[in-house]
Amino acid sequence: MEDHFKLVNNEEKSRFELEVDGHIAFIDYKIKDKKIYLIHTEVPAELGGKGIGNAIVLKTLHYIKDNGYSLVPLCPFVAAYIKRHPEWEAIVA
Repeated sequence: MEDHFKLVNNEEKSRFELEVDGHIAFIDYKIKDKKIYLIHTEVPAELGGKGIGNAIVLKTLHYIKDNGYSLVPLCPFVAAYIKRHPEWEAIVA
């Protein structure tokens, strides 16, 4: 279901966004020295329980990997995702 939603890098707001059914889930980030610090993930209550949080994290991890960044997972949700999916530890700074 989440595959047809496009991840948007909103550089003006320093966040990755996923728009679903008119609502925007997002992950706040900071970039420094080719490292992306993922700070906070937010999924609107209307999208809760639909896997949107996992979808935006997965899409963001692909973005980080595809663009040659390393990850600093400050957000507890992102850190928990990586713990459940250790194949992503390779991009962690």
